[in-house]
Amino acid sequence: MLMTNTLLDERERDLLRWRSRRGLVENDLFIEQFFATYGSQLTRRHATGLSALMDLADNDLMDLFLRRKEPEGQLDTQEVREVLEMVRKRPPGNCPQ
Repeated sequence: MLMTNTLLDERERDLLRWRSRRGLVENDLFIEQFFATYGSQLTRRHATGLSALMDLADNDLMDLFLRRKEPEGQLDTQEVREVLEMVRKRPPGNCPQ
């Protein structure tokens, strides 16, 4: 039985956050907001999706974050799409008026 909905423990979450650091500051801002908003709720399923995204080059990742592109090929998985939707959401109070 796969435990994809199992919450990550603190160590796993910290390792995932460390692995998610990027060279492009704009990507880091998206990722930091993602962890600030969802960090305590992240599951192994989310970790799988985020890990797949972290294998991308910075510019390709930014294109996905900004909806310039959508995942294709092997990257087009439910886990990746779920994480992208979470990253793309603006937290309450951060929406432009």
